[in-house]
Amino acid sequence: MNLKNKQEIVKAYGKNEKDTGSTAVQVAMMSRKITELTEHLKSNQKDFATKRGLLMMVGKRKKLLSYLKSQNLDEYRELIKKLGIRG
Repeated sequence: MNLKNKQEIVKAYGKNEKDTGSTAVQVAMMSRKITELTEHLKSNQKDFATKRGLLMMVGKRKKLLSYLKSQNLDEYRELIKKLGIRG
């Protein structure tokens, strides 16, 4: 994930271009990283360190999503629809 990708995510999900700390932006960045790590693990099945990192990242994203759901249900629903996660 390079700087250009991060800036695109912040533009798409943030409230402004400097908004990198909001929950929606953090979840979107994690989703992109999770996708990249999943692709890596398809060709490197024995990379257990990456697998552990991936599982920890999925857990952190889950916690952030549950926080967002408790704070703002409409924003949560919109975000999961945009990202295509949770069924």
